[in-house]
Amino acid sequence: MSSRRAIFVAPFDELADPRLLADLAAEAEAAGWDGFFLWDHIVYSAPTSAVLDPWVAMAAIAMTTNKLLTGPLVTPLSRRRPHKLARETVTLDLLSEGRLVLGVGLGSDNHGELAPFGEVAEPREQATLLDDALTKIQDYWGGTFLPRPVQRPRIPIWAAARWPARRPVRRAARLDGLFPIGVPDPDGLATLREEILQQRAEERIDGPYDLAITHDEPYDPAPWEAAGATWTLRSFGSQPKLADVRAVIAAGIDG
Repeated sequence: MSSRRAIFVAPFDELADPRLLADLAAEAEAAGWDGFFLWDHIVYSAPTSAVLDPWVAMAAIAMTTNKLLTGPLVTPLSRRRPHKLARETVTLDLLSEGRLVLGVGLGSDNHGELAPFGEVAEPREQATLLDDALTKIQDYWGGTFLPRPVQRPRIPIWAAARWPARRPVRRAARLDGLFPIGVPDPDGLATLREEILQQRAEERIDGPYDLAITHDEPYDPAPWEAAGATWTLRSFGSQPKLADVRAVIAAGIDG
């Protein structure tokens, strides 16, 4: 089965312009792409200097597109207040008429965006805050806060997991999708898929499930699709060049 295809960009430097990102998303939709996802960072290591907030940019994307899915891949919930994020996600889901995916993860302090700002940087503490936030957000979406999201039973949540860690995979299996980072080959993805399907069967969790894989260089999606990928994302690293992004978008999903 063919995967859905998406553009995945860091809103840094040459792309640190919300109007430009909205235009690129509209171009991607016109060229047949299914999604346009953004990195979510506060600061980033040199040589990156300009960093854009993805949430405001996604609102602009929602207004320039009609079918394209968008979302942050990924936002560290340990530095977000669940009640505020619940309001923001519902608002964006309504604005986009149900085209938001919420990507979540622990995040890391590799680029100095946690501890220097007083955020939790210890992974176990981050994991505790992440799980607590996921519980609260889903409760808010479920009717504790009104209005509720357009999407039912909830806005899809994809959780990140860095290969070969398995605890984040077990968390992701209870959600709506996995965004694995650093999977070495399609066989590795197939292994993750089998583990997730087994856990979901044991815990009697129903519903569709997404596996989203990404690469910075051109790649053949076919073996990843055969391994279970439902989304194949084309990324451009931490120093995206506008000309490169535009060329890939214009080539379309079969380019």
